[in-house]
Amino acid sequence: RAESRGNAGCSLPADVDVPPACLGLYCGRTVLSVNGSVETYGECGVCPRGQRTDENKICRECVGYPDCYDWLYLGFMAMLPLVLHWFFIEWYSGKKSSSALLQHVTALLECSIAAMVTLLVSHPVGSFHIRSCKVKKLSDWYTMLYNPSPDYVTTLHCTHEAVYPLYTIVFIYYAFCLVLMMLLRPLLVKKIACGLGKSDRFKSIFAALYFFPILTVLQAVGGGLLYYAFPYIILVLSLVTLAVYMSASEVESFKDLLVRKKRLVVLFSHWLLHAYGIISISKLDKLEQDLPLLALVPAPALFYLLTAKYTEPSRILSEGGNGH
Repeated sequence: RAESRGNAGCSLPADVDVPPACLGLYCGRTVLSVNGSVETYGECGVCPRGQRTDENKICRECVGYPDCYDWLYLGFMAMLPLVLHWFFIEWYSGKKSSSALLQHVTALLECSIAAMVTLLVSHPVGSFHIRSCKVKKLSDWYTMLYNPSPDYVTTLHCTHEAVYPLYTIVFIYYAFCLVLMMLLRPLLVKKIACGLGKSDRFKSIFAALYFFPILTVLQAVGGGLLYYAFPYIILVLSLVTLAVYMSASEVESFKDLLVRKKRLVVLFSHWLLHAYGIISISKLDKLEQDLPLLALVPAPALFYLLTAKYTEPSRILSEGGNGH
């Protein structure tokens, strides 16, 4: 079906017909051909990959670039498998193996290479820049829930990636992470993990085979929710894990932190996560107002160290017994 349309943002001449709007939030007409200012449109349906509907329900190519918040979201999704890798490597290495550090570096290398390859294969191919459509609302992540039924019998399927490529690029990244892990890690672990038994040396890899499908389902079902909530998730989880780690490691003073370098590494890692969460919430739109917020990064750790001696369980029990 051929229709005519003026240039976007200009008033339409009286003799130009505007195509009737498609039903549903995300159904649109594809542009079949362009002759000057006259465009020929197809029937209402799903937009091709890399396009989404404009205000006139016409499928337009995504020509924008991710903003700062979009990159922070992608960074969060990229950090999830890396943090889980490090956790399970540390969990299963124990105190007997001296290979944990090398495995940590290998996991970082795997995720870094996977991220670079993912950007290179994304449009435009061969560049670290990616084209994207702007996220306008939560429903943009779940277009499959908004397929219209004009006669309440036939459903018009218009499901497409309205947030291109923020939804699918995460799956591509996870796939590359999994492939690189299966290619690199088994050979490395087999050669260097001499301090572990044969049944233990591959447990961190087996753990990854479990958490990658979980992360994939999490992105498929909750990608939109994570997009809006990830800064607060980072802050809450980093606070909880820092308190649990210090409590489990029996850290009660600054001296206890300096005893082992590993504790300082964990502390600085949590501080980086705190800073990442604060930056994600503030988006650093106004540097003069947002940068001072980074001074709050050490506050949870300092509060814990200053109050730990007053909340030590044995001291509370002893004082309670003396009171009786």
